[in-house]
Amino acid sequence: MNPFSYLRVTDVAQAAREGCGAEAKFIAGGTNLLDLMKENVERPQRLIDINGLPLDRIEGTKEGGLRIGALVRNADLAAHKEVRNRYPLLSSALLAGASPQLRNMATTGGNIMQRTRCYYFYDVATPCNKRDPGSGCGAIGGVNRIHAILGASDLCIATHPSDMCVAMAALDAKVNVSGPDGDRSIPFTDFHRLPGDTPERDNELQRGELITSIDLPAHTFPKHYTYLKVRDRLSYAFALVSVAVALEMDGGRIVQARIALGGVAHKPWRRRDAEQILEGGTPDGKAYIRSAQALLAGARGQGDNDFKIELAQRTIVRALTQAARGTPQPQTRKSIV
Repeated sequence: MNPFSYLRVTDVAQAAREGCGAEAKFIAGGTNLLDLMKENVERPQRLIDINGLPLDRIEGTKEGGLRIGALVRNADLAAHKEVRNRYPLLSSALLAGASPQLRNMATTGGNIMQRTRCYYFYDVATPCNKRDPGSGCGAIGGVNRIHAILGASDLCIATHPSDMCVAMAALDAKVNVSGPDGDRSIPFTDFHRLPGDTPERDNELQRGELITSIDLPAHTFPKHYTYLKVRDRLSYAFALVSVAVALEMDGGRIVQARIALGGVAHKPWRRRDAEQILEGGTPDGKAYIRSAQALLAGARGQGDNDFKIELAQRTIVRALTQAARGTPQPQTRKSIV
């Protein structure tokens, strides 16, 4: 680990000013950043500790939604009464991720900012365009079982690892940020980037910008939802494929559908056209398959991960079935029901 300086800030404006340096990094729970520093993947010259900022509250918005401070710990967010009752999809996704110890430390903002768990990204002895632009992508033509089948480029096939972010995308959350040029709000589905020609850029934050909160809309989908995560082992493993589904039902008809995928792309994956296939119709296995096929349009494997295409389709259909029946996947019993 390289030497670095440390500064604890006391207000958001100070954090934005201090974070403008090219070699500065914000640190809160540190559950991802410290790992990257130990592996010499990240080598910041300065750490800016934001734990003293007043960003650890969960409160209602005037629109009837919920505002989650960036420093709210994942465990506290999953257990919060309003989240469990009104946004159970989010609570379920959080409980599917990491371990209790990590959830006790990890923050909401940090979860959004976490970087890929690609083998080659973490191994500084191998080429990685995300870590070292222009060096190549070791995963293309290498060991790529966990890698992307959607939205990849010739420069990077890494996936975003978060469970929480998949639910946030399905719920149409917004990310509120503050920086040297003021405050702005970014739709969650636009916050993370596909790799394209700049795989080193994970998101749309500008230099010095800091996530301050996340807003959830008033529409909560409290009954017909599920978060289904398929992984190699039942605890402390990243998703091969995960699916967040939220449905609004009126009798036997689907009024509104939200579907987001994790473990398959550089960002949580949504396609509105895939959701529209279901809206206005009745819960039906054939419609589920058509929706899954639309959501996976253009999917392409890299050899080791070809199986993910079929796995994703089956998982989407299973998740839609659970949500429509009002039988969400229990995270306390991780075997798929």
